Amino acid sequence: MNAIPTPANPTPRWALITGASSGMGYEFSKLFAQDKINAVLVARNETLLREVAEELKRDYGISTVIAALDLSRPDTPEKLYQIVLDQGLTIDYLINNAGIGFFGPFADSDPTANAGMINLNVAALVQLTRLFVPGMIKQGRGRILNVASLTAYQPGGPGAAVYYASKSFVLAFNRGLAVELKGSGVTTTALCPGAMKTAFETKGGFSRTRLYRFLASDPRTNAEAGYRAMKKGQTAAVPGWISKILAFGGEMPPRRFALWVNKMLLTP
Repeated sequence: MNAIPTPANPTPRWALITGASSGMGYEFSKLFAQDKINAVLVARNETLLREVAEELKRDYGISTVIAALDLSRPDTPEKLYQIVLDQGLTIDYLINNAGIGFFGPFADSDPTANAGMINLNVAALVQLTRLFVPGMIKQGRGRILNVASLTAYQPGGPGAAVYYASKSFVLAFNRGLAVELKGSGVTTTALCPGAMKTAFETKGGFSRTRLYRFLASDPRTNAEAGYRAMKKGQTAAVPGWISKILAFGGEMPPRRFALWVNKMLLTP
């Protein structure tokens, strides 16, 4: 665990971004930096975090704090919250971006990997939101962006059952929280991108599926869509017209048809 501050920047606003070392998290960090918003960058790889922090400082002149932490561990959210408190920071933007998924038959899956996925995709997101949202409510302002997935609109994912279920949880959680926060000055947005060209598809084994071979999109485009929706206080954002069609179709009856489509898309 490491927390490494850079010299203070006069801009008082801070964003906390999980999964900030690559993919959409890296893109989010640059979007905030362009708006002169300082960043707490969180990921497991300290070397990559240092590189991102140096880039943001050099190119945009913002301040950063890096926290090399594994959010799949149950005690990590509290450790991260304590780092923020120790630095005396007020978080104005919480970006729950870190996530992981695995492709393959559930019966053959690694129970430890499944538990880590649920901890990261669900438990850490909920816990971080619970830790930071009271402060946002107290100050009367704040923006939360929870990265779900296009899969959240689907009835299930044969071959990725736990991953699809975890992202459905994020969308449902975000919907309920958004209603609770109305009138508080704090908003929460679920970003639901489709398949993306990132390390996620390779590490999780999704790259060999039809879904990722033919429908993978760009992380920058999805991050920009989520960033705009968050700033507007929208409850959800589904970037791209193909993804919007798939999201609409996934919620339409009969849902067994969507399950059949998903099985086809998740076939190597």
